[in-house]
Amino acid sequence: MNKPITSTRSHPRRVLLRIEGRPVEVTVRLNPRARRLIVKVHPSTGEVSVVAPSRRSLDHAMDFARSESSWIARRLAHVPEPVDLEPGATVPFRGEEHTIRPAARGPAPVWIERGSRVIRISGHQEHAPRRLLDFLKREARKMFEARVFHYAELVGVQPKRITVRDTASRWGSCSTTRSLSFSWRLILAPPFVLDYVVAHEVAHLKHMNHGTRFWSLVRELVGDAETPQEWLSKNGPLLHRYAPRALQ
Repeated sequence: MNKPITSTRSHPRRVLLRIEGRPVEVTVRLNPRARRLIVKVHPSTGEVSVVAPSRRSLDHAMDFARSESSWIARRLAHVPEPVDLEPGATVPFRGEEHTIRPAARGPAPVWIERGSRVIRISGHQEHAPRRLLDFLKREARKMFEARVFHYAELVGVQPKRITVRDTASRWGSCSTTRSLSFSWRLILAPPFVLDYVVAHEVAHLKHMNHGTRFWSLVRELVGDAETPQEWLSKNGPLLHRYAPRALQ
């Protein structure tokens, strides 16, 4: 009797694949919702995975990965060196570099010192990375909510829900159910970049396409759409390098 597909899906297997002379761990996953075999390389961790749509295709997953070795190598070459979210490191916040420093105590578990580009983290240092990550996500949510409601009022629309995620390929999205989703990592980018992504997704509440009227509305909201697009194209991958050591 065959095991349920969900059992295989929840227990991915890992196989070593030699790429350009070095062993690379490849995770093979089963996802019945996938339409075909697909290889993915996570932009921040460099994790390589192959997603198979069926049990039968699982047998061909590694052969498919081998056929994509050159593509995998090119993607791995662009994975930035990771930066630990811990004292001593430097992390951008709202587009400005801040140094992470420990503190014996303070007004909150994490705070930014006024008049300086220093992020302070109090408490036991083993908890510092997680505390900083939680702080960045909270700050991102506050900014997303403020900017979404600002642009939504201008457009005359009302989002159903705002979600903050850590997505690998999208900075923002708008569903047909009027739910907006954003990557918390945009809090690391300059304000004009976050504003553009928010305006882009709010505009989708009015026009669920990328037609002329959609882009006219985006430019009406932010003026210049090309500059933030260029910034994300050039610097976006670097935003994925920041993570607690345990998540890398």
